Amino acid sequence: MPATRKVSPRKRAKVSSEESEPESLHSDALDDPPPKKRAPSTRSKPSSSSKPKPKRRKREVNEDNAEREENEEDGGDVDLKDGQQVVGRVVQASKTGWVPPGQISQNTLDFLAQLKDPAYTEPVYRRTEKEFKEFIEEFTNMLTEVDSQIPPLPPKDVIHRIYRDIRFSNDKTPYKKGFSASFSRSGRKGIFAFFKPGDESVLAAGAWCPARNELTTLRNHLLHSTPAAKALHTIISSKAFTTHFGPPRPHPRGERQSVFGHEDELKVAPKGVDKNHKDIALLKCRSLAVTYRFTDAQVIGPGSEFIDTLREVVDVMKPFVHCLNDLMTLPVDDESDEESVEGE
Repeated sequence: MPATRKVSPRKRAKVSSEESEPESLHSDALDDPPPKKRAPSTRSKPSSSSKPKPKRRKREVNEDNAEREENEEDGGDVDLKDGQQVVGRVVQASKTGWVPPGQISQNTLDFLAQLKDPAYTEPVYRRTEKEFKEFIEEFTNMLTEVDSQIPPLPPKDVIHRIYRDIRFSNDKTPYKKGFSASFSRSGRKGIFAFFKPGDESVLAAGAWCPARNELTTLRNHLLHSTPAAKALHTIISSKAFTTHFGPPRPHPRGERQSVFGHEDELKVAPKGVDKNHKDIALLKCRSLAVTYRFTDAQVIGPGSEFIDTLREVVDVMKPFVHCLNDLMTLPVDDESDEESVEGE
């Protein structure tokens, strides 16, 4: 009689369940949803901590959309590439308040006062630059009428750039504080115009930091009292000159007055010059220039008021500039070379 193996009812039930599971996996009911007993209870009953997440995410999306719409309104129709975003705003130039050619508007002074804000560089700068070029064109026409030695150059050749050279400066401010232009027969001898808000606009004339040979020639004229040197004394002592630029002597407190008071002025007599020389004050000067200031009200004056005021000042500056040109270009007589002085 063959041996038989007894299987308990409990084990037989377990085997039958295991054998039936593969049949269910390969049945046509594979696409049916899995039994509820295999699914975690969190699907049907989410925890309390997961409930607010969809709401918070939706709120963040709404805020992002609102911020994007606001940036689009500020920046206009801008096609942003991948990774780009609007990080600031561009201030549009005012459509009102501009003036005819030959004048400067309050808009230009306001732009210069707000130049530290990068939002005001474009396109407000382009509009104010256009107005300033038109003014300089009228100013050049007036200068050439008063002084025939000044060439009638276009505005782009006389206007200075508004960007500062910050390569070797501790001050990294990118822009200058005003618009400026210079007019001369050649070199640094001529008229300089600078327009800055806060009653700091100036019109200057003279020679700033002349070359060594030019400074030597000028001082030799003063040492030998040449006709050009005597003409300089006559000009800076005239009533019109002293009315605009002050008396022809150094200021008691070292301030700017007439041609004196520049930062590069010597504290002692130049080498080889007697400290008791009658023209020692002029001989100490390295730069000979005068400056006349204008208020903001004068700058934005209606019509041709400001151009007329500039014409009056230029009339006084003209003989002074011509005299400096002679002092730096005409040689001193050979008979007085033995008393010449070297420039510094």
